[in-house]
Amino acid sequence: MKKLLGIGISVGVLAGIWTQVSIELALITWVGFVAWACYFAAGGGRQGFLKGLAANLAGALWGYGASLVLTYATFTGAVALVVTLVAFILCLQAAVDLLSFIPGAFAGTAVIFGTSFDLGGTLVALVVGAGLGWLSDIAGRRIQDAVERSGQPIPSTPRRAR
Repeated sequence: MKKLLGIGISVGVLAGIWTQVSIELALITWVGFVAWACYFAAGGGRQGFLKGLAANLAGALWGYGASLVLTYATFTGAVALVVTLVAFILCLQAAVDLLSFIPGAFAGTAVIFGTSFDLGGTLVALVVGAGLGWLSDIAGRRIQDAVERSGQPIPSTPRRAR
């Protein structure tokens, strides 16, 4: 439990701030949380940030592209066919190392569908959420280090001889 204190504090504080700021600025709060989760699911750190965000953005763009196709393809089964194709592409793009986090790609596609294809709002929230993931990770480690150091006795300074 003690090892989770730092990350719990940093995530909790930043989650509250993100919620308030996103409401005030009319950003899509829940999409930021999805990207934030993808940061940690992709392993955290620089790699988690890059892979999580790249996969999220690619998935969102493929999903948006699907919406454009579906404005013209109105036949029965068109949605199923386009979703099949996009899911296939999301898996194939994982051959590129930066896009190899398949769950992040699916999450990106899901959030674009969940926002009714609000591309701009989705992309902003994905970027902010990934950044918050990285920030909470760094802050969490620093807080945890401070907590662990606080349990250690303070070394005494040798007194000078008179």
